[in-house]
Amino acid sequence: MSAADPTCRYAEFHARSLADPAAFWAEQADLIDWERPFDQVVDTTHPPFARWFVGGRTNLCHNAVDRHAATHPDRRALIWVSTEVDQRREWTFAALQREVEATAAILRRHGVGPGDRVLIYCPMVPEAVFAMLACARIGAIHSVVFGGFASHSLAGRIEDCTPKLVVSCDAGSRGGKVQGYQPLLEEALRLSAHKVDRVLWIDRGLVPIERQPGRDLDYAAEREAVAQERVPCEWLESNEVSYTLYTSGTTGKPKGVQRDVGGYAVALAASIRHIFDGRPGETFFSTSDIGWVVGHSYIVYGPLIAGMATLMVEGLPIRPDPGIWWRLVQEYQVTVMFSAPTAVRVLRKADPAYLSQSDLSSLRSLFLAGEPLDEPTARWIRDALGKPVVDNYWQTETGWPILTLARGVAPMNERLGSPGVPMYGYNAVLVDPETGATLEGPNQKGVLALDYPLPPGCLQTVWRDDARYVKTYWSSIPGRQLYSTFDVATRDSEGYTFILGRSDDVINVAGHRLGTREIEECIAGLASVAEVAVVGVADELKGQVAVAFVVPKQADLSEDELARQVGQQVNEQLGAVARPARVHAVAALPKTRSGKLLRRAMQALCEGRELGDLSTLEDATTLQALAQKLRPV
Repeated sequence: MSAADPTCRYAEFHARSLADPAAFWAEQADLIDWERPFDQVVDTTHPPFARWFVGGRTNLCHNAVDRHAATHPDRRALIWVSTEVDQRREWTFAALQREVEATAAILRRHGVGPGDRVLIYCPMVPEAVFAMLACARIGAIHSVVFGGFASHSLAGRIEDCTPKLVVSCDAGSRGGKVQGYQPLLEEALRLSAHKVDRVLWIDRGLVPIERQPGRDLDYAAEREAVAQERVPCEWLESNEVSYTLYTSGTTGKPKGVQRDVGGYAVALAASIRHIFDGRPGETFFSTSDIGWVVGHSYIVYGPLIAGMATLMVEGLPIRPDPGIWWRLVQEYQVTVMFSAPTAVRVLRKADPAYLSQSDLSSLRSLFLAGEPLDEPTARWIRDALGKPVVDNYWQTETGWPILTLARGVAPMNERLGSPGVPMYGYNAVLVDPETGATLEGPNQKGVLALDYPLPPGCLQTVWRDDARYVKTYWSSIPGRQLYSTFDVATRDSEGYTFILGRSDDVINVAGHRLGTREIEECIAGLASVAEVAVVGVADELKGQVAVAFVVPKQADLSEDELARQVGQQVNEQLGAVARPARVHAVAALPKTRSGKLLRRAMQALCEGRELGDLSTLEDATTLQALAQKLRPV
């Protein structure tokens, strides 16, 4: 392999980040502004905890807004498009700074200061972005909860983060259906043992808000009252807390992923340059939601830190028609787009003419993440766009990609079925879950784990629960202190990693360990299959068996014929041991609002167990139909 080979160039870049992380990350730290230089790049004296850029003082809002407002005040910063209420608005960096300062003045006026928590419970409205950046500006800690989250789950998050103030909205809209937020929030506040002092309401005029005197504030009125106030950035030591974001836990109690300030800013700045190949003045379009980690990293902070415009959309990919996203790419000259496989599969069902009707010449790459990207979907969108389609794999906990292709470093070829190779800073290994031994050779199955220390931008700990952080993430690999991703993977001879599924989704059929993703990929290759989910179900004889839930492309395809095709396909590609014991033809698969399959709920239904927390369920009727189908006669 020659030095000019892109794979070799990236391998050298990655190796340097592991061999001398202090020097490597000191270079990356130059991508952001520091009010005070750091004394030490990384403090590893208390493993598994790590502190990055110790002693340095910076501010996320300064790096995302103020520094660009000072040098390029008229450059476009935030673009908001709502196909739900048919509105569009834009802000330059100078205008965005004014809005963020006004929101910061509102928060400060009502007693919010450094270290205080602000819970943001909003749909995809620009005021929610102002609130996030305002918290970062004054050193408050924001905790964004996905809009429309159920009251019980919202109450748990309120109790855990104990906010001084909540920012919310009269309503959101999805597919033209308005959902009021006040009933959900009021019930959550009633259930929570923690009492909130103030609720700041953003009134969109969609539904009435019944304000509680002494507690409730009107955003527009407050904005008018502080219109002329200036609020300087609060310079924070790099390791102070920027935000918490809740992710599901195996115990049912959500974990508050805690992020720092300096490490996160550096990690995002580096990722926009090295991974996404984004450049100042260009437009980044992430189709995620601010309630998820992708929204935090690649709608709000990442693109703005890099001096890019960020396109934020409220609406579905098929409303008003399946061409809407591609028209936005053309209109705003999007260069980097970030979406999810679920959205692509939705668009795949539409007339392909919607893709060809827009000029996509500005688009360099489409990145996909959030769930495994199956080969048929990847091949379709790659061929339809005629652009590189780059899978990437990461977690709420890491804040930025673990596995992908660093297109800003070297133009490596994507490999269908694989999110890519380990990113710089991540020492990613495959380990035997029983012995903890590192699996060195290619094509071996193991748990994907990360060596200490985690690079900048990853979680510091679990909010107010260091013990849970250590026990959950650093204690499951026998005999070793490694961070477990809890995902099973293989790696080929060139270092490309293939994610097979969660370690608790690996099924043991008569002593054979099988990844459910492996079986799903196989079944998804059938021309008759639109979507598929495979779960492991307890079996008295074999320990577990695979059960497949398949959405057929043709409504008139019988379940027996579908089962025959599935069985033959799996027999031929994986062997009889992997063949599902049962194949259920279903009209739709139950998913969360972010598009993730509810595999555990499907497994629980098969085994007659309680379904657990379904607060993120997209459509209850889908799960109800499944329960009816599986009910014993």
